[in-house]
Amino acid sequence: MADSEPMSGNQSLCTKFIFVAFSSLGQLQLVLFFVFLIIYLFTVGGNLIIICLIWATPSLHSPMYFFLVNLSFLEMCYITSVVPQMLVHLLVEPKTISVGGCAAQMYIFTILGLTECCLLAAMAYDRFVAICYPLHYTLLMGPSVCLKLATTSWVTGVVVESTQTTWIFTLPFCGSGKIQHFFCDIMPVVKMACVDTSHNEMVLFFVSLIFIMSPCLLILCSYMRILVTILTMPSAAGRRKAFSTCSSHILVVSLFYGTALFTYLQPKGAHTPDTDKATALMYTVVTPALNPVIYTLRNKEVKEAFQKVIKRQIERE
Repeated sequence: MADSEPMSGNQSLCTKFIFVAFSSLGQLQLVLFFVFLIIYLFTVGGNLIIICLIWATPSLHSPMYFFLVNLSFLEMCYITSVVPQMLVHLLVEPKTISVGGCAAQMYIFTILGLTECCLLAAMAYDRFVAICYPLHYTLLMGPSVCLKLATTSWVTGVVVESTQTTWIFTLPFCGSGKIQHFFCDIMPVVKMACVDTSHNEMVLFFVSLIFIMSPCLLILCSYMRILVTILTMPSAAGRRKAFSTCSSHILVVSLFYGTALFTYLQPKGAHTPDTDKATALMYTVVTPALNPVIYTLRNKEVKEAFQKVIKRQIERE
């Protein structure tokens, strides 16, 4: 049982939560530990390589790769906010976390998640300007503009999610304290409150709707304009080149938003512990791991830069 402090009546206030997580899998948790450890190391290492590669390659010092550095850094922090603790909990029982620790995890996780939503919209805008207004690209996407877009993404994430998480943790939590999840996600924690949370859940739904769908709509509008511009290009080679510059971003957006929309915008009755855990694994573990794969295997410039770095290193040796 979770530690608790006395409350009025027959209820007691939780000071710790217990994750149910993957306890039902028994010895298979050890297998999951090694699988998730490998994925985590690959994700952090892969995104770190992308950041170092772009920093060390002058030809990649452009707005598109500036945003990619931000995205790679976000993905490393994003997976780190969840997986290390999950790895520990795969080895120990009980899988406990203090209410303060839970709040800290939710602060970090939600801030990074919303920041990524906004950053993906900024990346879509960059591609929109590059393809639809190529002659004005240098002017419209100068260093100051890129910095402002990245800063706005971070500030939006910090302000909105700090407010939301603080509001969530003003609720009283009581009872067994068992969370049917493997980390402090929003809805599983809200369900631990010992008051009527229907109003809170409605507000959370509309906040998610506004701040997840707004960047998503900006992305859709950008790509609608991009598609129209590509289709009107007279050269087939030009159309292929224009589309290839967007394909990696489209894949990342599809993976990230597909799971986010399914998780946060589905009706309350559609949530079950198993589906919540499965979709959460997608956006906390799988999607960040695919980012370095997508941007290296599908990006010619990144692959060429990587090959040059390897070649220079071999020549030095």
